[in-house]
Amino acid sequence: MTVRSSRAVRTEVAAAARELHARGWVANHDGNVSARDGSVIVATPTATSKRKVTDGNLVECDRAGKPLGGGKVFGEIGLHTAIYDRRPDIGAVVHAHPPHATAIACSATNPIERPFIAEAVVSLGPIIPRVAFGAPGAAAIAALAPWCEQVDAGMLANHGVIAWGADVEQALMRLELVEHLARIALAAAPLGGPVALPADTLAALYAARAKAGLGRVGDRAVELAAKFAGGITSPASGGPRPVAACAPAPHASVPVIAIGKRSESELAAIVRDEVVRALRGT
Repeated sequence: MTVRSSRAVRTEVAAAARELHARGWVANHDGNVSARDGSVIVATPTATSKRKVTDGNLVECDRAGKPLGGGKVFGEIGLHTAIYDRRPDIGAVVHAHPPHATAIACSATNPIERPFIAEAVVSLGPIIPRVAFGAPGAAAIAALAPWCEQVDAGMLANHGVIAWGADVEQALMRLELVEHLARIALAAAPLGGPVALPADTLAALYAARAKAGLGRVGDRAVELAAKFAGGITSPASGGPRPVAACAPAPHASVPVIAIGKRSESELAAIVRDEVVRALRGT
């Protein structure tokens, strides 16, 4: 097969894959890395440990994720192409299962939903969403697609973390930061959880992000912060976030989580999340 991608891009993708394994962020055949090189997508091979990924066993695909020549691409390539289709400024996507962030992705609450460290606001913006679970394939792609132009990284419910950037290094750093925040948040949990940044400091941080040249979403930091000021909802739904209630007001437009259908632990997590959001003014 004629090599269509540059050696530099292939080297970056392979190195990132091995880095995921070295950090313990993937196991077995978990995770995947891809990078766009002109009209070609360079991707890690399926059914291969990331520690064994080299420049030589990468797979080259077209823009739809169809292999160009030999090799078999990973089954989640649709998540990557969904991002590339919607973000012409994006050159690489990294997906992995880092333990701390994945623990949050598989839990009832999201303590890193709103970044609580100033540097993280500049790097990742006003929100780090937990994308609704979707079965592998079309459902997972549909769940992620509306977020592609809203954020640069997110957790996939009951799955892991996915991040994207101008190149492999930026995508990997964004995923690294999500895991770093998750580790801090879980360490802070016995102490009452992370404390939100003072509200009067956020505008300057959003403005700094908008000026940092971090891509199309970064440029819209101020606009997106205003959009999500009332709480995170799926961009596809546009509706208010559900709340837990025993007897909702008859004419309330806010969706309600029925208490009788939830376990005590789930209810405790929901109520705690609502209280924290209220105290933060979000």
